[in-house]
Amino acid sequence: MSTIYDIAEKTGLSASTVARALNGRGYCSEKAKKKVLAVAKELDYFPHQAAKTLKNNITNKIMLCIPDIMNPYYFAMIKEVTDTLEYYNYNILLAYTMHSLKKELEILNSLKGHYVDGLIFGSFDYNPTLIKAIKDTGLPTVITSFYKNSEYQDFYDCAYVNQSLAALVATRHCIENGHTRIAFLGGDPKEQNTRERFEGYCKALEESGISLDNSLVINADFTREIAMHKFQQYIANGGKCTAVMACNDLMAIGCMNACNNLGLQVPEDVSIVSLDNTEYCICTNPQLTSVDMMQGKVGVEAVRLVMDRILNKREYRKDVVFSPKIIKRESVKNLVLR
Repeated sequence: MSTIYDIAEKTGLSASTVARALNGRGYCSEKAKKKVLAVAKELDYFPHQAAKTLKNNITNKIMLCIPDIMNPYYFAMIKEVTDTLEYYNYNILLAYTMHSLKKELEILNSLKGHYVDGLIFGSFDYNPTLIKAIKDTGLPTVITSFYKNSEYQDFYDCAYVNQSLAALVATRHCIENGHTRIAFLGGDPKEQNTRERFEGYCKALEESGISLDNSLVINADFTREIAMHKFQQYIANGGKCTAVMACNDLMAIGCMNACNNLGLQVPEDVSIVSLDNTEYCICTNPQLTSVDMMQGKVGVEAVRLVMDRILNKREYRKDVVFSPKIIKRESVKNLVLR
């Protein structure tokens, strides 16, 4: 990598003259400037980013942290964050936190060295420990779910979809099609994502006068493999349902795989609806009815919020919430018409 000292040696000019010619600050004759630029091009010189960062305290980078790099939910978000940052002449750094609080805290602690200018943080479970660590980075931050923390709430923004409403919409769709035994296929019940989606499921049942049956609650995680195993286990143990509300597309596909292994037909024997509406939904047979969680729009607004804090020095909280929308396909059977 060439430096200004290499250019100075080749041109016979001082390093300070080379620096002035390259950054356009201070006096430098036109003749010297042309000479410096020609040699810089010849040596393929470009400014060292670390040096620029030290001088200006600006990296032109935003970190996006996600808990599951294999989850297609995040694909659209990553794309839209990258594209929107391009508008601001910023780049994305992607961090995979492995669905682990320990890893999340390790990454947040490392950011105290100001390796990026801002942070967009996705997690399955926001909690006081995590929020305090986010605040302690000192970075402009947007989280991709809603979390209220009165002590630190001004230190971060929220860009998100109402998860409880999304689950309510999905469950209500099953009820409108005549289903009353609807299984809830969720993640860890201790985590925020699952809790909020379970609340929506329960509310949909309640508004329709259907009692909650805890035997219909299946705790898995947000992966296809575990969901497949858990649903197969549920059926093998005598569990009966006419529909499943899966908390993401991967779990819904796992449920489909389990049905295929068990000789059950979707939607003839078991109807399935999910949350996320990723492209995976149109790759299944039948195609999967799913609630659009607007992850691309969440990514765009997250960038706008974090850049507003960076560029305009905003120090108060802003939240942007999107309403989910169900995309009806072929995986839910209408029992009313039988």
